[in-house]
Amino acid sequence: MIEDLAKLVSQKKVVLFAGAGLSVPLGLPNWSSLIGHMASELGYDPDVLVPEGADHLQIAEFYKLERNSIGELRSWMDRSWHVPDNRLLESRLHDQIVELDFPLIYTTNYDRNLERIHELKEKPFSKIKSVLDVANALPGVTQIVKFHGDFDDDDSLVVTESDYFERLQFEAPLDIKFRADVLSRSILFVGYSLSDLNIRLLLYKLHKMWEKAGFAAQRPPCFIFLLRPDPVRERVLASRGIHPIVSDSLNPSTALEEMFDKLLSARVKLA
Repeated sequence: MIEDLAKLVSQKKVVLFAGAGLSVPLGLPNWSSLIGHMASELGYDPDVLVPEGADHLQIAEFYKLERNSIGELRSWMDRSWHVPDNRLLESRLHDQIVELDFPLIYTTNYDRNLERIHELKEKPFSKIKSVLDVANALPGVTQIVKFHGDFDDDDSLVVTESDYFERLQFEAPLDIKFRADVLSRSILFVGYSLSDLNIRLLLYKLHKMWEKAGFAAQRPPCFIFLLRPDPVRERVLASRGIHPIVSDSLNPSTALEEMFDKLLSARVKLA
């Protein structure tokens, strides 16, 4: 499967779709840290405001209602998600992404690390967070699409429950662009957990789009990287045209790096 994916990558026919797992090796805050900060800012004990099993999106919604905006939260997130250049340059994972030279990178991460590593490596790119950016994108360079928003624009951020409900309509300008981008390309999803309902809904809607068009059998293959076997979800994904690439690494923190190394090696053999 790696060889098939490497061939598509070499032909510039793969869209990378990157999630929070991409930033874990950099030590960035997770959702629990973010929610804990919201609770503290509102004067609550995090253990009281966020009991076990609490819905994080509703906590974020509560924060926005109490503060009337997420401006202060966005500022804290921007500072907390900032990674010094020297540390980013040491990230093998980010270096691999630049080296693989994907024509399109979609990310649900808010941080600027993908953009910054392209700058540090002097690799031209266009950042896209709105329909205006689509019109102004430079031709022939990597597009980095901030699917859940960007710190430069508070209104673009998908953080609260309402934001997610709107996003899951799958009808925003960036959704339309995404559907157009994947008509002739494969997708490689990395850094996601299959417990994430949002990504599972996105995969389902992609499948239905091709199914309704009557060309599901001709759809470009799509792939998702998994840290561990999951027979139930793997079978469901396969029924929707998604090929799981299951890691055999004993170290989850380096598993994605190891997969990218295999991908790079396979691409060299094809050259």
